[in-house]
Amino acid sequence: MTDFQRIAPDTAAQLLDADAAVVDIRDPHSYQAGHISGALHLDNDTVQQFVASADRQRPLVVCCYHGNSSQQAAAWLASVGFAEVYSLDGGFELWQQQFPSRVSRD
Repeated sequence: MTDFQRIAPDTAAQLLDADAAVVDIRDPHSYQAGHISGALHLDNDTVQQFVASADRQRPLVVCCYHGNSSQQAAAWLASVGFAEVYSLDGGFELWQQQFPSRVSRD
């Protein structure tokens, strides 16, 4: 895969159950207020370390607020060598509606 795919929350949940990684690109306050369980907060300060250390063969789900910004981030991550990248349609807002028990708060 040289690009990313857009996926619905139920598909993302299946991928996460199968050990996909998930990154959240929202602002730090929004991330702390609630995020997908197991999500790593990714921003300009942490992205280079993530790219350097992450398993690029592991499926990766990118989450933002509503599923728009995550598409650009997913495309970029695919362009730097991540093999299987997904953008979460509906973002965290839809995820927390469909999977409230899979939300963590810091």
